[in-house]
Amino acid sequence: MVSLVATGLLIGIAMGWVLQRGRYCMNSAFRDVIFMNDYILFKAYILALVVAIIGANALQQSGQVEQLRIQAFSPIANIAGGYIFGLGIVLAGGCGSGIWYKTGEGQFNAFVTIMGFFIGILSTKSGLLAPVYKFLRSFTIWQTPDGLRALTDKQVMDLWDKGVDVIAPTLYSVIGVNKWIVIAVLALIAIPFLIRGGILKPKKGYSWPLAGVLIGVIIIAAWWVSEKWGGGARGISYTGPTGELFKSILTGVKPTWGAMLVLGTPIGAFLSAKGLKEFKLNSPNAQELLRVFVGGLIMGFGATVGGG
Repeated sequence: MVSLVATGLLIGIAMGWVLQRGRYCMNSAFRDVIFMNDYILFKAYILALVVAIIGANALQQSGQVEQLRIQAFSPIANIAGGYIFGLGIVLAGGCGSGIWYKTGEGQFNAFVTIMGFFIGILSTKSGLLAPVYKFLRSFTIWQTPDGLRALTDKQVMDLWDKGVDVIAPTLYSVIGVNKWIVIAVLALIAIPFLIRGGILKPKKGYSWPLAGVLIGVIIIAAWWVSEKWGGGARGISYTGPTGELFKSILTGVKPTWGAMLVLGTPIGAFLSAKGLKEFKLNSPNAQELLRVFVGGLIMGFGATVGGG
C-alpha cells in the first residue's frame, strides 16, 4: 500500500508540474485552434500522443506491461460522449486534467468544477443516469475470427468461455498488419505538422516540444509504475480516478493508484506555480461558479459515457 500511494502521488506531482509549466489543457488546445488559429498547445498534444503511443506499446511488447486496457469500440457512446464532454469543457474552462492542475494554481472555480465532475461521474456510473450509460454502452464492436461484430457483454463472455478469440479492435488488427507499421505511419504524418512554424520559447514555463515530450514520458512511466506497484497497468486518466478518489474520501475504502495520481496533480501544479510566482487564490462571482459547476456535471457524464 505504501508503494501504491507513494508512486501514484509522485507520478501525479510530476504530471501536475509539467501541465502547469506547459499550460497544457485539451480545452485550451482545441479552443486556440478554432478561435485563434494557434496550434501551439495542439502540437504539444500531438507530440505527447506520439511519444505515449510508441512508449506504451514498447512496454507491452517487451513484457513490462501485461496489457494496455484496450476498450471495445462503442460508436454511439464514444461519439456522443466525446461530443458532450466537449460541451462540458467549454463551459467549465478546462478538461479533466486541466481542472485538477488549475486547482493547484489557486483557482477556486476549478475546484467547483471538480465537484460537478465527480457528481457527473457518480450519477452516470452508478446513479440516476446509469440506465442511460448502460444503454449507450450496450452497442459495442468486437473483433472475432469472423470479422467485426456487434456483441453484448454476455455474448462476449460466452464466446470467451468457448475459447473463441474475441478482442477489442485496433487499427492494426482490423487492417491486418504489424502494429509498428501503423504507429510509424501515424508518426510520419505528425512530423510535418509538428515542425511547421518553429518553436517560440515562452517567457515562463516550458515550450510546447518540451511539454509534449515530458507529458508523453510521464504517461509511459505511469503505465510501467502502475503495473509494478499500482495493482495493474492503467496509465494516466482523470475520469475514473476522480470517482475513485472521492469514493475513498467519502466511504473510507482503500485508495487506488489512480486516486493518488489525481491527488498528486494539484500538488505538483502548486509547487510549479509557486516557483513561477503564479499561485494566486482566485474566486469568481456566483454566476461564473454556477456555469463551471454545470460544465463539470456535463464533463462527468460525457467522459464516463465516452470511456475516457
